[in-house]
Amino acid sequence: MTENAYPSAPAPAYGGGPGPTGKIRGTGVCILLAIVTFGIYAVVWTYSVHEEMKRHTGRGLGGVVAALLQLFVGIVMPYITAAEAGSMYEARGQKKPVSGATGLWYFPGIFILVGPIVWFVKTNGAINDYWRAQGVQG
Repeated sequence: MTENAYPSAPAPAYGGGPGPTGKIRGTGVCILLAIVTFGIYAVVWTYSVHEEMKRHTGRGLGGVVAALLQLFVGIVMPYITAAEAGSMYEARGQKKPVSGATGLWYFPGIFILVGPIVWFVKTNGAINDYWRAQGVQG
């Protein structure tokens, strides 16, 4: 018998949702931490947001798979992260502020140097806005 790690909210069925909400992360702080830790925080951020999105919606990669993909084939994660964030909005009948296509800011956007920053601001902002709409204070 397995116990639910979040007893206040039942685990959602696949595609069910909404389960526990996530945490709001300051965009500037996240960028600074990624720089100071030489990219290690980027893996932590990826793990955290994907784990929260999966717990909330019952779908997606989850934290472990997302972190492993970030480490070994990181170029795919901007597309997947933005797509999963957009799917949370879509599941609630709202317009998606980000989608898999938002990943294009990261690659090939890296060649204009600011592309990854634009991607992160858009994606982290969309995730934060979603959590705020769910009542999370940040």
